[in-house]
Amino acid sequence: MASLQSSSLDFPRRSIICDSTSKFRENEHTYMRLSTSFKVNTPLRLKASKGHQGLTEEVVNKEGSKDKLGNGCDLFDDMRQGFFTFKRDMYVKNLEHFQNLAESQRPKFMVIACADSRVCPSTILGFKPGEAFTIRNVANLVPPFEKGPSETNAALEFAVNSLEVENILVVGHSRCGGIHALMSMPDEVDSRSFIGSWVVVGKDARMKSRAAASSLSFEQQCQHCEKESVNCSLLNLLTYPWIEDKVTKGLLSLHGGYYDFIDCTFEKWTLDCEENSLKVGGNRYSIKNREHWS
Repeated sequence: MASLQSSSLDFPRRSIICDSTSKFRENEHTYMRLSTSFKVNTPLRLKASKGHQGLTEEVVNKEGSKDKLGNGCDLFDDMRQGFFTFKRDMYVKNLEHFQNLAESQRPKFMVIACADSRVCPSTILGFKPGEAFTIRNVANLVPPFEKGPSETNAALEFAVNSLEVENILVVGHSRCGGIHALMSMPDEVDSRSFIGSWVVVGKDARMKSRAAASSLSFEQQCQHCEKESVNCSLLNLLTYPWIEDKVTKGLLSLHGGYYDFIDCTFEKWTLDCEENSLKVGGNRYSIKNREHWS
């Protein structure tokens, strides 16, 4: 037993590792490569092995190497390069700004935009980190206060009451799948559908669009609803007491926007919240400061 314990502490002989000196040297070389690689903290890459069910580890010493799956797809290369570009061209060059952001944020805008991957408000409108507190959901909808808690009104509460933003911007867009679902759905919502249960928030916009564009094609009705739903969301914002209070006091402005990615144009307008211009209960409202950017 003593000899067994002693031998287990010794470095294995070459004959135990393999039957040939060449194989041992190959293993020893591999061991040395691994040891050296880990000492210099080179990234470890995992890739699916075609010959085995599990994952095989591959150490990459090349700085420009890419993360790959078994099928050869470069999953995160563009993302990694994008991060390094951001760090080099924005973070490092504006270090003081980002250090201040690490302590607190004071955005002037809250943006409510669609989750659609083609509609990134920071990219489209040029918001820099710290300038816009953003929530994105299907069809950029704002549920009324009486609907109860949701991630959208939780974000609203934080933005308005804690961050004290001065502007809320609701951004709609062309060819919105959520609006298409809203316009296509039957009057009785299938409670098993998460999408249907959510987009029904925009039912007033659907009703108005069907009435105003009844002679137009379905696609044109959807386009009408894409803009009308923004205005309905602006009106829903006023059902929140703490939003209405700040709007009345002139501390908060409500804006609508519409991004058409077919021809890359943007419309912007502001809800006119003067007492003689707005009656939420009667669904009457007017807008001002309309601009078209093309």
